[in-house]
Amino acid sequence: MDRNGYNPSILQDDLTVCYICGRRGEKLDRHEVFGGPNRKKSKAFGLWIMLCHDSCHLNGVHAFPDKYKYIKAKAQRVFMTEYGWSKEDFINVFGRSYI
Repeated sequence: MDRNGYNPSILQDDLTVCYICGRRGEKLDRHEVFGGPNRKKSKAFGLWIMLCHDSCHLNGVHAFPDKYKYIKAKAQRVFMTEYGWSKEDFINVFGRSYI
């Protein structure tokens, strides 16, 4: 865990590229897949990705709910595989299922 409370991402190995578009050299933002009341859980379980600040973060997942739903569903699947949790286990911790 780093000094900001982030465990390593289980979703993305190369943190120098945007998770969505794969661009390098752009300003990247660290984005917790499950925010709000689940932000700390996202940080603790490694459910975060790097996104281009403008095109994929602000004008991407935050502007297009369908794109965000896809990322949440993918993150849930990876999480359940990585940690060996069932869908019900996930719901008990994160409040709902995205798949």
